[in-house]
Amino acid sequence: MKKLHILYTFAAAVFLLAACDTDVEHDIAQVDAPIFVSATPETGSTVKTGNVTVTLQYDKNIYFASEDASQISISDNGTVVSADVIGVSNTLTIVANCPNRGATYTLTIPAGLVTGPNQMPAPEVSLTFSTTGLNTTPVNSLTAEAQQVYDFLVENFETRTLSATMAVDGVSGQTGSWNTADAEQVYQWTGQYPAMNCFDYLHLASSPSSWIDYSDITPVKEWWDNGGIVLAMWHWNVPKTEGDTDTNNYTSTLSETAFNIDNAFTEGTWEYRTVQADLEKMAGYLKLLHDANIPVIWRPLHEAAGGWFWWGKNADSFKKLWIQMFDYFKAQGLNNLIWVWTSETGDADWYPGDAYVDIIGRDLYGNDAADCASQYQTLINDFGNKMITLSECGYSEYTDSTVGLLSEQWNAGARWLWFMPWYDSDNSTTPHADQTWWEDAMSQDYVIKRGEFK
Repeated sequence: MKKLHILYTFAAAVFLLAACDTDVEHDIAQVDAPIFVSATPETGSTVKTGNVTVTLQYDKNIYFASEDASQISISDNGTVVSADVIGVSNTLTIVANCPNRGATYTLTIPAGLVTGPNQMPAPEVSLTFSTTGLNTTPVNSLTAEAQQVYDFLVENFETRTLSATMAVDGVSGQTGSWNTADAEQVYQWTGQYPAMNCFDYLHLASSPSSWIDYSDITPVKEWWDNGGIVLAMWHWNVPKTEGDTDTNNYTSTLSETAFNIDNAFTEGTWEYRTVQADLEKMAGYLKLLHDANIPVIWRPLHEAAGGWFWWGKNADSFKKLWIQMFDYFKAQGLNNLIWVWTSETGDADWYPGDAYVDIIGRDLYGNDAADCASQYQTLINDFGNKMITLSECGYSEYTDSTVGLLSEQWNAGARWLWFMPWYDSDNSTTPHADQTWWEDAMSQDYVIKRGEFK
């Protein structure tokens, strides 16, 4: 009988507790609906084309179902990529794709989509912002000839594309990295020269010598005089160890040298001395082209975020070196240079900044046309105010495939400013771009050939 009394007592206590809980629940005061406080970017702001991150802050913690992102609207062909409240927060983060340059977008979050405590609905919020147009002013004041080239690029971007070839290196009978051999091959195959040829200061440390002399600008001048546009890049080779003077032993590969870019800004280090001497020497060679009124589309320190070159050790030192080169060449009066930075995509931390870059490049090997178009769109999303180019392309030994036909890339939406297959060496078994590839490219009426610039 005592046990039964205890059970009754326990049951009564549970009932009373339940009744108390119910009473407390009914006594909770209603909380006001969330009030919108601020947004970043603010209404009236100007943002870059592509993916724009918008944050909306309210006066209290809010609730939002991510699957309701489709109910957020954006005008002018914009799309909402995602919308989330992360953890317990008063902030709604929206990623919206704004593909059109120089456009005005209105982003609207309908009433009730955002709620507060007790599901109190927040009122509608609308934000309006504009996207920047394409940069049409070079980052440096240019010579008259270089400005003409820059204007030609701007005029044709996304409506036509320029063909380009790379100077060959290590091919019998050719001066290393200082020739137009591939351009001649394209002419033999198609009856037309590419619009551009890229020269490489790969052997700077050995020049001048009996086999390479960058002070002889004859190949570059002849190309320019014949109506071609000049590209140039610099595989910057450095000694493998301090005190190494065998220039044939120099390398640009990070894993092959003790050269540390982090030390290149500290006086007294061998890295500092190397950089200063090389910049001075390079400026002297570029000055020869400047004095001959030859513009140069200049692509140094390429593929940095890939991590395979010594200048790709880390983003901070890379950007510091890029800006140092830019400022030094500017101080030397080299206003014939149009600057190209090469992205690996997803590497915005490596970007030197809009004030130091005219064109964004991408190097693709083995990618099919659909992936090329996807890569192009990614760069537009990240750097929509800059011209975008296929700075290198060709065959990949890792995937055993070559890059998609130019016509297929273009039709898929990859509207590169120019395209440049890499050269093939004597021992190449699979070409970066064979006769069929080039015949396809040069037969397209939107592909610019040599002589169409001037």
